[in-house]
Amino acid sequence: MRVIILGADGYLGWPTVMDFAAKGHEVWAVDNYLRRTIAQQTQSEALIPLPNLQDRAAIFKAEHGKDVDVRVFDLCDYHRLAELVKEVKPDCIVHYAEQPSAPYSMSGFDEARLTLRNNLDVTFNTLWAVREHAPDCHIVKLGTMGEYGVPNIDIEEGWIDIEHKGRKDKFLFPRAAGSLYHTTKVLDTDLIWFYVRTWGLRVTDLMQGPVYGLSTDESDADERLFPNFHYDDIFGTVVNRFMVQAVAGVPLTVFGKGGQTRGYLNLRDTLQCVGLAMENPVEKGELRILNQLTETFSVNDLADRVKRVGDQMGLNVEVKSIDNPRKEREEHYYNPTHSGLMEMGLKPNYLTDEVTASILEVVNRHKDKIDPSKIMPRVKWS
Repeated sequence: MRVIILGADGYLGWPTVMDFAAKGHEVWAVDNYLRRTIAQQTQSEALIPLPNLQDRAAIFKAEHGKDVDVRVFDLCDYHRLAELVKEVKPDCIVHYAEQPSAPYSMSGFDEARLTLRNNLDVTFNTLWAVREHAPDCHIVKLGTMGEYGVPNIDIEEGWIDIEHKGRKDKFLFPRAAGSLYHTTKVLDTDLIWFYVRTWGLRVTDLMQGPVYGLSTDESDADERLFPNFHYDDIFGTVVNRFMVQAVAGVPLTVFGKGGQTRGYLNLRDTLQCVGLAMENPVEKGELRILNQLTETFSVNDLADRVKRVGDQMGLNVEVKSIDNPRKEREEHYYNPTHSGLMEMGLKPNYLTDEVTASILEVVNRHKDKIDPSKIMPRVKWS
């Protein structure tokens, strides 16, 4: 297939670029380095310094013999994006190109405005570019399980059947986002649904839980091909943060009571899920929503797991509860449905002790680069 990947320099974007190219797809990789810029501005650089997109593509070709067409520009510029879509006539566009940090979006007015404008502009521009220049293109959009919040009912896959006063209908599952970033993803979904039913576009929206890990088939060949692995309070997901804290000798920071439960998945499973969505496109006028996770854990569960494995490796891991900087429920019901991708062929890589140990081993090799001052929360919701 001919595939454009938006946000190709990201934690998920770059591994997807390599995975798709290795499988023989023609890949165009687009980014404007917004995440790298924000990381520098907030002193939140990734653990392992990495080459830029052009150099990554050159290393990838030398290692794996596959070409990637890199384009560096701002996707908020509609005309640049439209020109690319017109040139490529893609079969699929994978849309990762959003400011992905909840803490950053909550840190001030300018950060919130940047998040709102960037995330909605890129989604809006993508929909229009497809409508104008590639109406048969299948858009695979990365959403987030954070759109749903933590309702006291089971979370269905995007849609819910409602019976009210003797009548029935099907609606988007109610949303209750916990940050401005997650709210932009809710707005994305509403925007997409409007244009799907208005223009007959075809879109798959993947509601993804937090991702962990570094290892992919392509990156294992050369560490310069690793994704950007953040451990800071701005961009670091909780599993990756805990791994670095364990190695650095910093007590694992459990926010509040630690009962916050979410659905997680391995980086390798993100690649599977996005690939399955792309290879199984929906019909015109259809918005398919899939919950992208493989298992659920509370923060306490994760801390216990990292401590157990870390202690076996001689790291003497400590766990410490701290005041919760976020406004969120710390104990709640959480039962998301996630059968769609499994039925399509997803073969999960679970967070076993072996997987945990393998991540800790990689982090330990780069222990000298850890800056403990980046770990503690610097942003409060209120």
